[in-house]
Amino acid sequence: MSKLFIAGEVFHGAGSLSELKNIKGTKAVIVTGGQSMKKNGTLEKAVAFLKEAGVESRIFDGVEEDPSSATCLKGAEVMKKFQPDWIVGVGGCSAIDAAKTMWIFYEYPNIEFDSLIKPFSVPTLRNKAKFIAIPSTSGTGTETTGLAVITDRDKGVKYPIVSYELTPDIAIVDGEICASMPAHVTSNTGLDALTNCVEAFVSNIDDNYADVLAKGGLEIVFNNLEEAVNNPDNIKARQNMHDASFMAGLAFNNAWLGIVHSLSHQVGALYGIPHGCANAIFLPNVIRFNAAATNKYPLIAKAIGLETAEELAQAIEGLRKNVNNISSISEFGITRENWEKNLDYIANNALIDPCTGFNPRVPSVEDLKEIYNACYEGIVYAQTEVLK
Repeated sequence: MSKLFIAGEVFHGAGSLSELKNIKGTKAVIVTGGQSMKKNGTLEKAVAFLKEAGVESRIFDGVEEDPSSATCLKGAEVMKKFQPDWIVGVGGCSAIDAAKTMWIFYEYPNIEFDSLIKPFSVPTLRNKAKFIAIPSTSGTGTETTGLAVITDRDKGVKYPIVSYELTPDIAIVDGEICASMPAHVTSNTGLDALTNCVEAFVSNIDDNYADVLAKGGLEIVFNNLEEAVNNPDNIKARQNMHDASFMAGLAFNNAWLGIVHSLSHQVGALYGIPHGCANAIFLPNVIRFNAAATNKYPLIAKAIGLETAEELAQAIEGLRKNVNNISSISEFGITRENWEKNLDYIANNALIDPCTGFNPRVPSVEDLKEIYNACYEGIVYAQTEVLK
């Protein structure tokens, strides 16, 4: 028997932010990032809708990209003083992931961050508050997942905190919120959603629900990402991408991810490479690495009219180019010396990343280093040993 893990309630479609006026409670802390949600009016609307529901709100803003454990502790302090019964993450995945982690620290003030790194180690939540996720980017699907990615700045490592306890109680998937998203962010996050679809589909967990959602999400991304990048006011394309992101999140919440994410977490933490951008660099070569171990790539390739794993890899490279994304790690200005100095460190960290355990092919550290080096140069990964 299996269980389908999904946000408790899901409201989707343009204007669905207004559902906030129907929640039952007394106090809410809204966690957000920089100024984008304030500038486009989303934050003001959220506060107004909560007020209409009779809910007093406080705002914790300034969550940085790749949020740190230190930021999460600061947010938890605000919550301890205000004692909310709702926590609302509004913005990109960084804001929502930080809000999830603040939630843990709010309910368990004495818990150590290092104790949360082991998958499924988060204690039972909802003793003090429930959680609402309102994404402004169409990529991670964090609004329906039991996942939060938090960076330990001292170690230079991104840690996925994995627990179904973190699956939001309410998800609001409103494409209108995305209309102000810059083209490069639309591109990065859209390629992240694409990666989530592919990795969930080929993971070593077989799940019919995840497979259908992953194939459907992939098709939507290929049909809508270029339009969303080039015509940002097209709300239909925005909503379609938002829905695809949610579908991808729901897929991997039940089937999990693979080594694309393991590889990306390290270069994101150490070099500051945007997550979706890194995923899109690694994904084609990871497909080539995994193809000998699974027959599922041709099955998902059929969703976009293709037949083979290599055709899928090349189609992703083509889409990456069409939405003006980068094709190699070296294009970020990382010198060969800097790269080689850290290669063993990031490869070893990628090997022990929780996502690696769900990859369809078990990699070695040397395998990961070979993929890293091919993607540093922006060249096609060539198998050095034929898998038997």
